Amino acid sequence: MHIHILGICGTFMGGIAAIAKELGHRVSGCDANVYPPMSTQLAALGIELMQGYELEHFDDEPDLVIIGNAMSRGNTLVEYVLDRNIAYTSGPQWLLENVLKDRWVLAVSGTHGKTTTSSMLTWILEYAGMAPGYLIGGVPQNFDSSARLGKAPFFVIEADEYDTAFFDKRSKFVHYRPRTLVINNLEFDHADIFDDITDIQKQFNHLIRMVPSNGLILSPQSDIAIAETIAQDCWTDTEVTVDDSNKSDGWYGEKLIADGSEFVVSFKGKIFGTVNWNLIGDFNIDNGLMAIAAARNAGITPEVAIEALSEFINTKRRLELRGEVNGVRVYDDFAHHPTAITKTLAGVRNHVGEKRVIAVLEPRSNTMKSGVHKDTLAKSLAQADQVFVYQGEGVTWSVDALINDCQQACTVSDNIEHLVQAIAQQSKPNDTIVVMSNGGFGGIHQKLLTALAGEDK
Repeated sequence: MHIHILGICGTFMGGIAAIAKELGHRVSGCDANVYPPMSTQLAALGIELMQGYELEHFDDEPDLVIIGNAMSRGNTLVEYVLDRNIAYTSGPQWLLENVLKDRWVLAVSGTHGKTTTSSMLTWILEYAGMAPGYLIGGVPQNFDSSARLGKAPFFVIEADEYDTAFFDKRSKFVHYRPRTLVINNLEFDHADIFDDITDIQKQFNHLIRMVPSNGLILSPQSDIAIAETIAQDCWTDTEVTVDDSNKSDGWYGEKLIADGSEFVVSFKGKIFGTVNWNLIGDFNIDNGLMAIAAARNAGITPEVAIEALSEFINTKRRLELRGEVNGVRVYDDFAHHPTAITKTLAGVRNHVGEKRVIAVLEPRSNTMKSGVHKDTLAKSLAQADQVFVYQGEGVTWSVDALINDCQQACTVSDNIEHLVQAIAQQSKPNDTIVVMSNGGFGGIHQKLLTALAGEDK
């Protein structure tokens, strides 16, 4: 079958393309911007990539079109598909019908940590010899691609609450039918499609109702929004991660080093071993515990999972060190919500101690651009010694307000080059620069490294 994918260069749709190719289909696709790393990954698989949404892309008419959720009515090829009555579906629906319906699905959901936890869980299963299938919305560095079919029975998927397609406004994850479900956390996000937290809870309730009675739901005990959602409808066993005050009630990680790079794993008081890894931050301990618990539900002992995590390489763009120049380290992180920003900077602060931390932020997500989180943003940056913020296109509120709201020095600019120069001029040896955005941020990471080296003068 010839399958064509509209919006193929997103990580999810690119993963669908890779799996469809592995199943033996002829796969082609197009996107507004065909760019690496996904374009390189897909081209290496023999998938034909086309720039834009031109009618000539359908000169060789496909048997089926998979339409990404970035596509909308008015798109030239969407209208062509509808007018010509060409068979079409969404990526999540295709995945359910062709892959997931026959697999033990381990789904990782929540507002934060989905990509990292999915990558950890996949690596644990791989380390244990299970050769799982997976589809992850990022680049897991223990593997050479973001998706694969794998061997039955296990399939790990990053379960996103964003909508499925223009013709299916349910969350993507309602198509996945998980047997093991991780809910990392639950906060208001995606203000472009959800009105409030209740709106999001409704979608999670749909997901919870699909988990079989012999499955397992994992969540943090302290998350009230998740507890409320599970209390509405749940026919499935649950396990929780816990904090210091009730460590005998569930999965617990006791830090041996303040930055979280070494911690003891226990469940209801029983100690299984110690994770010693290159990751930092309490949030990564939470992610690791979820992965260990989910893997245990699939038959992997916590001891083996702990061994695996000690060899885990963090996903790209999750506190990824991009380089060091003259004693200044530049990190790239995907944080784009106040909670994620807070946790990222807290992890860095615990790691570097009294040394300076410089936060560089691009409010780029639809929710950030709309100003939903503008009143809590300054507080989320509190662990930084200095803050630089980019006033990008489409941001509907004045980021200049942060200058007064932040407790530390804050610089705002609508010019990335000017921002780079200001950061470079004020950086000192032993500083840690943390760049946070869910996009490319105009290539600021390399520009910073170049400026710090004085190569742009």
